[in-house]
Amino acid sequence: MNDIISKNTHRIFLSTFFFMSGFSFATWASRIPTIKMAYGFNDAELGSILLAMPVGSLIGLPITGWLVSRYDSRIPLTVGYALNSLAMALIGFTHNTVALVVAVVLFAFTSRIFNISMNTQAITVQKLFTKKINGSFHGFWSTGGIAGVAFSTLLLALNASIQVHFVIVACITLLMAAYSFRFLLKGDRSATGNKIIIGKPDPYILCLGIVAFLSAICEGGMFDWSGIYFQQVLHVKIFTYGYLIFMLFMAMSRFISDIIIGRIGMAATYLMSALFIICGIAMAIIIPQFWIAMIGFSLVGFGTASVIPMSYSMAGNSKKYSAGMAISIIATYYITGTFLGPPLIGYLAHAFGLRIAFIVFGFCGLMLIPISQLVFKYKKTEAEAA
Repeated sequence: MNDIISKNTHRIFLSTFFFMSGFSFATWASRIPTIKMAYGFNDAELGSILLAMPVGSLIGLPITGWLVSRYDSRIPLTVGYALNSLAMALIGFTHNTVALVVAVVLFAFTSRIFNISMNTQAITVQKLFTKKINGSFHGFWSTGGIAGVAFSTLLLALNASIQVHFVIVACITLLMAAYSFRFLLKGDRSATGNKIIIGKPDPYILCLGIVAFLSAICEGGMFDWSGIYFQQVLHVKIFTYGYLIFMLFMAMSRFISDIIIGRIGMAATYLMSALFIICGIAMAIIIPQFWIAMIGFSLVGFGTASVIPMSYSMAGNSKKYSAGMAISIIATYYITGTFLGPPLIGYLAHAFGLRIAFIVFGFCGLMLIPISQLVFKYKKTEAEAA
């Protein structure tokens, strides 16, 4: 009985971290239009600012790998998350472009540390259960995103400043992190497979990384540009509607993704995800009307939802790397895509318009189909070699 309570306690408090992580990221993403207006950036200039995100994330690559190999994941998870909250608050108080870039780099750097640690812990907690639960963790991330967008929408309606907004969220998340630390899983540090092997890339991990990268471009772009799309293309005053519907359907899909995967398998789920992304983006850009775009954004949210949880789960079964290191590698692709997507959309939007720029998401959805099938080809090869 104690073991059951223990593993459920780990699951509950790790889910809380996923929820608050989504809440924090949605807080940042929903205020990007505010930052754009405050500094007077055009689309290309905003894209350049957002390029600071992958820089900060990549700086964290070797540090994160070292942390997950040296400590239980709960330590870098909690410390990284606390520092991330402070970095987000700092963004709200910047008054020049250089300070803004520095704050954004710190935000991305700390995001990488706690995200890798959080997903490493999730893979270990999953092993305590016979049924699949990894999708539900990411469902809580998306639910936190919905709550974050809803809270942002409320504060926008109340004309609250970005400084007040970010400080409130930072205080909430710091208190949560301090309280939840003792309930996280201990002793999940792996003794082997903690070093990146230089040389020919492992094709299985490489293809999983590309799948994560393609999905992340869609996610990152939708996170950062959905509000601006509704503001500039659809001319909606409360511009968070598109982001909110995207996050809502992403959360719904993630909570049922484990059931879907159990019914049709991961290969078919990847294919289904790709088709939803393609159809949703096509609707939004071909017929730029409010309700059509809302339906399109919901389809994209449903489509992107399962890709990352599936990819992390498959990475955790790598024969070459420990779960923490494999997830760190896949997360490098994912975070790079998440943070390269927004500046790419910014440059394309500046040159061709935002509607045309959104075609990139449809192309990424299309490429998910052949690359995801290669994942299962190499998985089979790896299993046969073992």
